[in-house]
Amino acid sequence: MSLATDPAHVVAAELAFSRIEDVTVDDARRGLLRARTLDPATRFDPSLYDRRTCRVCDCSAAGLQPELRAHGFARVDLAGRGALQAALARVRAAGRLEASDAAAIRRGLLGRALALPGGERLWLLHLAREGFFMRRAGPNGMALDRGSTQGMNDHDAAVAVHADQDVEGTPLRQILRGAAPRLFRHESPDRRNHRSRLVLVNVWIPLDQVTRPLALMDRGSLDRRRHQLRHGLVTDAFLRRGEDMRVNDIWTFLHDDAQRWYFASDMEASAWVFETLGTPHGSFIVPGEERAEARYRQLVAAVAAVRRGDEDAAARSLADEAGSDWRAPATPALARAIAAMEAVLAEGRADVSALCRAAERSDWCARASAAAERVVRKSIEMRAVALILPAVWPFRR
Repeated sequence: MSLATDPAHVVAAELAFSRIEDVTVDDARRGLLRARTLDPATRFDPSLYDRRTCRVCDCSAAGLQPELRAHGFARVDLAGRGALQAALARVRAAGRLEASDAAAIRRGLLGRALALPGGERLWLLHLAREGFFMRRAGPNGMALDRGSTQGMNDHDAAVAVHADQDVEGTPLRQILRGAAPRLFRHESPDRRNHRSRLVLVNVWIPLDQVTRPLALMDRGSLDRRRHQLRHGLVTDAFLRRGEDMRVNDIWTFLHDDAQRWYFASDMEASAWVFETLGTPHGSFIVPGEERAEARYRQLVAAVAAVRRGDEDAAARSLADEAGSDWRAPATPALARAIAAMEAVLAEGRADVSALCRAAERSDWCARASAAAERVVRKSIEMRAVALILPAVWPFRR
């Protein structure tokens, strides 16, 4: 079953795929292909990818409900889970994931059954400690100041379209001694297991995602034999692993016009769950983010100047920028976030001298910083072993 696509709810966005010149035969007998391993120091270089403009349909605007088994991904409701929402709110406000918050998030999800579209439920049996982290990504691809990506924080958005794990590869091969293809539901270029209800899924919880949202491909639109590629991802920069598991076996993909892509512009109190073993996904820049980046840079500079009482620098930072060549925001959420930044800039511009006085400074700076942070994409990601429960199976939420 394919999802409907209404042109009124489609945005044109650039996604990064593997280049055809980087593809070699991996296993001639099985007909498997491989994309070359990229140098970790240069793998964020845009020239190393085949960048294509794709039509990405907004599920929120179109009222679509993708299904995990049919499409490879689904949206789940997290509203009503008070302790979980409180932990997520703390992480959003702090801009980083602390160990205590990670523990609270795990408690709010582990052993719970999440309702899926169509009546089935997803029972989260195990949350892996590896792969549990927070991403922060600047609007329009701008770089953010960040520390080491070792651990739970300071991970940027993923560059390329990929799927996170080859069911036959590292580290599943070592951990499960080759049994993963028999245990987990999956679909690969030449093998599949549709009988099992045991799945390996990514749980992607957006905290702020008006920019750099996650795009997911309808797996029914993917020609796995022609376009799915084995790929070795060197993990030294963000994971601590032994030598035998430092290269993670994942999938990357070639572009094809038949592929169908989806995102959600409104993810309030919800999360994506998608199949770790084969659902193509990647972040993208929403049309209009260049304006969000410009306003973000203005606000950051203005806040710094106001806090040190530098009126001249504050006036320069707050100066109006026409930006007549900027594109209109593609989603209502992005339009609202830009409008909020422009409103706080206009407020500061109205009386810079008063703004820089100590009595006026704190409140405006707090509101300006909050408006700027709204366009920094923040998400929490984790990997779970889960069981797909039939609609009639009794279980607590």
